[in-house]
Amino acid sequence: MSGNDIVVLGRLADPYGVRGWIRLHAFGDDPLAWREIGAWQIGPEGGPWREIGLKGLKLHGDGLVVSLDGVDDRGAAEKLKGMLLGAPRAALPETGDDEFYWADLIGLGVVNAAGERLGEVAGLIETGANDVLRVVDGETERLLPFVSAVVLAVDREAGLIRVEWGSDW
Repeated sequence: MSGNDIVVLGRLADPYGVRGWIRLHAFGDDPLAWREIGAWQIGPEGGPWREIGLKGLKLHGDGLVVSLDGVDDRGAAEKLKGMLLGAPRAALPETGDDEFYWADLIGLGVVNAAGERLGEVAGLIETGANDVLRVVDGETERLLPFVSAVVLAVDREAGLIRVEWGSDW
């Protein structure tokens, strides 16, 4: 399975407790639905991926915690901090209209309404209020709110996001 077949769903953060649970920074709106995914993958940024079983996924406070096969104590959980958690694209539910997996946006070109190229999506940032596109063009980096007032259209087939954003902003 290639890395392109894996959709990154989140990043593992600090251990939670002493029994191997780990805080999960989710890259999506409905992470509790992910419990139904049968084939989880774990790996460092840039790969390689390896399959791992999910023992538990639950809300805790204002975040999520996850329990993974073979991670039974705090020490094992600490070793996974920063690792990415993903799943094969085929195992994920289809997105609705105007819904996207973050992985589908990364690498898309960004142009404004005037047709000026602003760069490519290098990543996304979750701010609480809304997600933010991190658009990079050489040395220039722009942070664009991923909201309908800014993002006019996402055309995955064309590899392009059209935005209402000045090139000098």
